[in-house]
Amino acid sequence: MPNPFNQNIIDEFRAQHGRMSGYFEGARLILLTTTGARTGTPHTTPVGYLADGGERILVIASAGGSPRHPDWYRNLLAHPEATVESGVFTYRARAEVLTGEERDRAFARAVEAEPGWQAYQEKAGDRVIPVVALYEIAQGGPPNIAADSPGEAMRLVHGMFRRELDLIRKEMAAGEGTLLGAQLRVNCLTLCAGLHNHHTGEDTALFPFLADRHPHLAPTLERLEQEHVHIADLVEQLRRAVSGEHPDPAAARAEVDRLTAALEAHLTYEEEQLVPALGG
Repeated sequence: MPNPFNQNIIDEFRAQHGRMSGYFEGARLILLTTTGARTGTPHTTPVGYLADGGERILVIASAGGSPRHPDWYRNLLAHPEATVESGVFTYRARAEVLTGEERDRAFARAVEAEPGWQAYQEKAGDRVIPVVALYEIAQGGPPNIAADSPGEAMRLVHGMFRRELDLIRKEMAAGEGTLLGAQLRVNCLTLCAGLHNHHTGEDTALFPFLADRHPHLAPTLERLEQEHVHIADLVEQLRRAVSGEHPDPAAARAEVDRLTAALEAHLTYEEEQLVPALGG
């Protein structure tokens, strides 16, 4: 893609915290900043990604079906550390090129979810399109969130969960009456892991911090902790619904709807009650 086109995407992505319009509306995108293989200078590229559990994401070096690998992939071969921007979080990542059966399984999942990947592979000819796993490098300390206050950070993180649930519901609706695709099941399981980690962080860090500085919030925090328990149960029900050899699509859709309703009510209440104390 021409650089001006990429730059427009980058600008909108950063300005809207990952929420895109037009052709890329609803797409799972990241901004990937790599180090030039020859120049040593940073280069930022918008890249689609696949969820892959809670530990890593996958990016596919399709280059639109070009017979040549994209620059960002060649950069990662030379310098396998990069910066990932999700729209909410920014973190350093270690790149690992998948090989053999692991690569083939991941690419097959991608094709099942979006046949365009196969069209790119056919167009690329003899070039086997690489799949790259990006693992977050733990830095210690709080996550790097593109927010000016803890309250704004809460809203951004909540918005991320809302968008992902909305995408999953649309993906399930698009495949209504069919088996649950492998990538859709991974998307659900990744969401489950993300919610668990987020609520664990609130229970162990944020809520004690607020309880110490804002004693009047004690009833609110108690209610939110109880809601975390309820949502954890719903998350477990969804995990069970999409696991197993032949999951029931109707049961999975019902669990996603239950989780969506409960989580939206929880997030809205939490924002109403806590954002004023956190600022933003």
